[in-house]
Amino acid sequence: MTVHPASAPRLSIVVLSWNTVDLLRACLASLRAVAGELPFEVIVVDNDSADDSADMVAAEFDEFRLIRNGQNDGYAIGNNIGAREAIGDYVMTLNSDTEVPPGALTTLVTFLDDHPGHGICAPRLDHPDGTPQLSCKTFPTLRTAFFFDTIFDRKFPKNKEIPRYFMADFDHTTSRDVDQPPGAALVIRRELWETLGGFDPALWLFFNDVDLCRRAHERGWKVAYIAEARILHHEGKSTSQFPEFGAIWHKNRLAYFRKTYGWRGTWTAKIMTAIRGWEEVRTMKKNEQPQEAIDRIKEVVREVWRG
Repeated sequence: MTVHPASAPRLSIVVLSWNTVDLLRACLASLRAVAGELPFEVIVVDNDSADDSADMVAAEFDEFRLIRNGQNDGYAIGNNIGAREAIGDYVMTLNSDTEVPPGALTTLVTFLDDHPGHGICAPRLDHPDGTPQLSCKTFPTLRTAFFFDTIFDRKFPKNKEIPRYFMADFDHTTSRDVDQPPGAALVIRRELWETLGGFDPALWLFFNDVDLCRRAHERGWKVAYIAEARILHHEGKSTSQFPEFGAIWHKNRLAYFRKTYGWRGTWTAKIMTAIRGWEEVRTMKKNEQPQEAIDRIKEVVREVWRG
């Protein structure tokens, strides 16, 4: 079986894998099922999984290219490794916890073919029950860091920043241009990807898609959300496995805000992490949580402060 004819593929799909063997199997099976839709290639990058994900791909999906990475390099670097091998007109980053139905890939590629001013597009992501995930956001500002997941959002519940950031007025059932869709299913012109240098490796797990879209916007490219292209997303099934989820998020947020806003972003992210950490420690002590868990929160704050 071949995934695409001998001609160059229109789309290069990079699927990053880390310990999601069953979800990965379902994802690749869905891609196999739409293989005749348009010429595409699939590049699976396995980030040193411990659950035999790579062996499963080799045994069950030998028509797809498999790259065995010897260590877990995270989301940004892992996708960059796969995209370096891409030869399609477009590159798609596709999470292993997704399933692609017929028509979605063609809709996304056709959109970019027909809209030369757009550099990036993304599909509607659906929950298993078919309802849309509210996945798109506006770019975070310093006010976002001040309010998001902090005591100030709870003290000022009518603040306008959180609804702005999460696009509260958008139900995700219609297509429109956006600041930033998630990297879980993102299609970008390959020449733009190469111009931007892919994801920023400093943003190991989080904010890499935000940063990519921001840099595309700065170069005059538009980014579109395409509601007509629908992809099933088992949200959070991959990132939730990281035991240091919270610590990595705070470190990556600091890196993004430093890169985007300079010293103002650096100090805003550090101060808000310290306040959030203080709040968490106070709650944990009140609930008599183990001291080692409390000490880990304190260490995360210190790591961010030193960063």
